[in-house]
Formats: sequence, structure tokens, C-alpha cells
Amino acid sequence: MPAGPCTAMPERAPVSLARAWAAEGFRRLQISDSGASYDRRPSTIIEEIVRDGAISVQAVVDTPSIDLVDRLADAGAERLVIPAGAVDDSDWIEAVVATYPGVIVLATDVRERRTVVRGWVRNITVDIFDLIDDLAGLPLGGLLISSANGTTSPPELALLEDIADACEFPVMTAGGVSTMDDLRALEHRGVAAVVLGGVLYSGALDTRMVAREFNA
Repeated sequence: MPAGPCTAMPERAPVSLARAWAAEGFRRLQISDSGASYDRRPSTIIEEIVRDGAISVQAVVDTPSIDLVDRLADAGAERLVIPAGAVDDSDWIEAVVATYPGVIVLATDVRERRTVVRGWVRNITVDIFDLIDDLAGLPLGGLLISSANGTTSPPELALLEDIADACEFPVMTAGGVSTMDDLRALEHRGVAAVVLGGVLYSGALDTRMVAREFNA
């Protein structure tokens, strides 16, 4: 189960930071393109990390546009995470997934089986399994599920297991993990990857143990 720290890249040298995570044993680093703390374009930073070769990059496209998707893909990002709630047009998702098969990861928050997607006029909530049905047949790189209950709430294991069973593409999750047992329980239920952030920075989890056990 690949796991990786999720971080808005701080102003430290990005390649050095990526190398530090790689030295701990991680193989993938998730980076958000929102990055107000640095002056350069996210594609430039990603390109530097990719060129260095120490670690693969999963880039979060907070404000989806085909130009930004193209830049980040051309820069060498292994996967691109696009929030479902930020997309106005399902046809756009279908087109970008067809252009980059196996690369696009759709991300969504879920609360009590419901998720928020953007409609033509306003945000609407739909059952997560209805969304999964709508995504059937698309060559997605994955579905990233975050709990709308907050990052400190335990993972909803039964729901995530049902989602993993229903999906024909990998299911990932973010938030709620605080112990190795949480990671083991998620792996047992078919979750393909877990994005880890503060729990690694705080030292609550042993980074080398996580990377070693889950081949992160």
C-alpha cells in the first residue's frame, strides 16, 4: 500500500525535502499546486523533483484547467489529483482522463456516504456510489476519499471497504490515520494507498516502519 506525505511545499529547497522523504523509504510525494508560499510555478518545482529522480510525484490540481494539467503532466508528475467539487462539467473530466489514462485521480470528501460535486449552477450532494457508477469505464488512476468529518476522525473502514469493492480503479484515502493498525486495517479492506501528512511530521508514526511495511 503506497503511502506518502501530503504537503504544501514549504520554502525549503524542494529537491532536498523530496530527497529527505525518499531517504526515509517513501516512493511517492504528494504536492499541492496551491503553493502560495513559493514564487515559482508548481510545474517548475515538480520538474526539478522529477529530474532529480529520488521520488515520484502525485500533484494536486486545486484549480483544474487543461493548461495546468498539461504543464504538470509534461513536468513529469506520475499522477494528478483533481477535486471532484472543483469541476463544473463531467465532460471535462472524461476528456482529461481519456487524454491521460491511468494518471488522473479524482478526489472527493465523503460524509455519511454523500459527496459534494459541482453542478452547472450550484454545488450538489450525491451518493458516493452514484458517483462511482458515473465513473465506471473511465481509465482513472484512482479515487481519493477524504472524510468530511475532519482529519482527526478515524477512517470509516466499512464504507471504504464498500467503495473499494465497488470501484474498478484503485481507492486511496486521506485523513484519520494515527496508528500502524489504522494502516493495516485499510490495507485489509482493499484501500490501495493512504496519503499521510501531519501524522508523519509530528512523529506519531515511525516513517521508516511505515515505508518498510507498506512498501511506500
